[in-house]
Amino acid sequence: MRRSPVVANQFYPGDARILRNTLADLIPEGSTAKKNALAVISPHAGYIYSGGIAGETFAAVNVPEDVIILGPNHHGHGASIAMMAEGEWEMPLGTVPINSELAQLISDPVIEKDELAHRFEHSLEVQVPFLQMLQKNLSIVPLVISHIPYSHCLATGRAIADAIKKYHKPVLLVASTDMTHYEPRVSAGKKDHLALEHVKKLDPEGLYNTVLGQRISMCGIMPTTIVLIAALKLGAKHVQLIRYTDSGETSGDTDHVVGYAGLVVD
Repeated sequence: MRRSPVVANQFYPGDARILRNTLADLIPEGSTAKKNALAVISPHAGYIYSGGIAGETFAAVNVPEDVIILGPNHHGHGASIAMMAEGEWEMPLGTVPINSELAQLISDPVIEKDELAHRFEHSLEVQVPFLQMLQKNLSIVPLVISHIPYSHCLATGRAIADAIKKYHKPVLLVASTDMTHYEPRVSAGKKDHLALEHVKKLDPEGLYNTVLGQRISMCGIMPTTIVLIAALKLGAKHVQLIRYTDSGETSGDTDHVVGYAGLVVD
């Protein structure tokens, strides 16, 4: 199955030349020593809003050839935990193959092979150009996650970690998420601080319970929880917050902001 872009010319430029120039501006060169990270947590709004944080975050790591990307299901189509296990993604910067070998290693009854959930979902797509810019031989395994119980997050995270161990090559995990949506800057910042403290402490269950219990509108809570679970099983010891900001920095509207955070897990 070939997936075509759904938010090119909306969230990011659809013209390859313009997109490369945009990414060159968003991805800083030589500002920090790159890490061999286990995971990255990156926002997925339009590049005008969150592209700077995404660029800074990806610039902080060495991007290997193989990347597993997890994002939330914004539209409700498809399976609750939907993995696209074969095919390719057409993107403005070139076609990206799905790593079917790695995908086949990710096995648990809660994970379904399903392309419908991916067809109209933007949260993974907006991450791919950054990865392409930093890794010319990129292949991906994309998973779209709906609202699921913590037990399913646990099963999925463990299955992903087990697959990476069996694969015997470097793999980067990417959790795609924005933070609090459409609240005043002060309240959004307080809520996001609560959530990010659990991320920084490598506490996936605490993150899950806090976001749901405090009604924090972090759209990628499930992908982020899963990635933290997987990273812990792979030996994660440290989380670095690259930067936190909100949409008000760009729009000037601080009464209805969306929060954005970039983090690196190693």
